[in-house]
Amino acid sequence: MGIINLSPDSFSGDGLAVPEAAVEQARRFVKDGADILDVGGESTRPGFAPVSVEEEIDRVVPVIKKLATEISVPISIDTSKSEVAREALKAGAAVLNDVWGLKRDPKLGELAAEHNVPIILMSNQRDKGGYDSKIKRDTSYYQDVMGEVTASLQQSLETALQIGVPRENIILDPGIGFGKTWQQDMEIIRRLGELRALGRPILVGASRKSFIGKVLDVDAGDRKEGDAAVVAISITMGADIVRVHDVQEMVRVCRMSDAIIRS
Repeated sequence: MGIINLSPDSFSGDGLAVPEAAVEQARRFVKDGADILDVGGESTRPGFAPVSVEEEIDRVVPVIKKLATEISVPISIDTSKSEVAREALKAGAAVLNDVWGLKRDPKLGELAAEHNVPIILMSNQRDKGGYDSKIKRDTSYYQDVMGEVTASLQQSLETALQIGVPRENIILDPGIGFGKTWQQDMEIIRRLGELRALGRPILVGASRKSFIGKVLDVDAGDRKEGDAAVVAISITMGADIVRVHDVQEMVRVCRMSDAIIRS
């Protein structure tokens, strides 16, 4: 999954303010081997400034419309707002990506059911005092971060099923960097296989995240080798989709890892 970031305040500095630049990047990603493009118009970095529904629609819809007429791979809309998702689906998006796992806006699940499209549900600990949250963190809450992530994803999965989303249309994301410490992010990667018990495909979005910077002591734009290691290990531990900034290099890592692990 290649990241098409239309938010100017992205943590990794890859935000594209000009639609033409986003379309050109998307073309390059597809040429480099991306299987899915994930288009987002609002940053989810810690302390991000929220944007209005109207502004988010204005950022993403023109790009999705253009891409939908040019490329053959599915387009995912990365949003936590059902109003934005609805317009994105009209424009040609084919996957919903909800970083709140239906806990903020269950109508996203209704849209997934209505349009019979896949939905990615993420475990987000920011609303429970996670370390990058504005809420004072209760350290005792994280005695078992993988247990919390699994329970959170189980809740989102059950919500989606109750709404009417077919089980086969649900993808789960443990939420690397969302309310966890950098040590817990690494623990989640190490224990990723435990999520197989939920019976759904697993997406890992760890590209350029701060835990890589902590380990390697490098800035967000200089984490490619760290990303490659995380992608390879995630695949070894059971990841089915990886969400990345550097598509060409990570496609090669995926193909090599698959050849060894899943041949």
